[in-house]
Amino acid sequence: METADTADTVKSFHSFAEFYPFYLGEHSNRTCRRLHFVGSSLGLVCLAAALWTGQLSLILLGLLFGYAFAWIGHFGFEKNKPASFKRPLYSFMGDWAMYRDIWLGRIPF
Repeated sequence: METADTADTVKSFHSFAEFYPFYLGEHSNRTCRRLHFVGSSLGLVCLAAALWTGQLSLILLGLLFGYAFAWIGHFGFEKNKPASFKRPLYSFMGDWAMYRDIWLGRIPF
C-alpha cells in the first residue's frame, strides 16, 4: 500500500523521464501489467470504432475499459494505489509507454 513516503515521491518528479522508472516499479506484478495491456487495447479498439462510426460515446467506453482494467490490476493484484491519483498526466503517459514497451518486448508480458 502507499505510504507517506511514496506519496511524497510521486509528487517530487520534475519530468516524465524521472517518473517512468517509478511507474514501472508500481507495475511489477505481471497480472497487473497484463490487465493494463488488455484495457489499453480495448481502449484503442473503442477509439477506432468511434472514429469509424462517428459514435463519440465509444471514446468514453474506451476510457472506462482502460481505467477499470488498470484499477483491478492495482487493487486486486499489485496491492497499491494507481499513480493516476497523484500524477494523472504522467500516469497516462506511463500507460502508453509501458504498452509500447510490452509490444517491443522490453517488458515481459
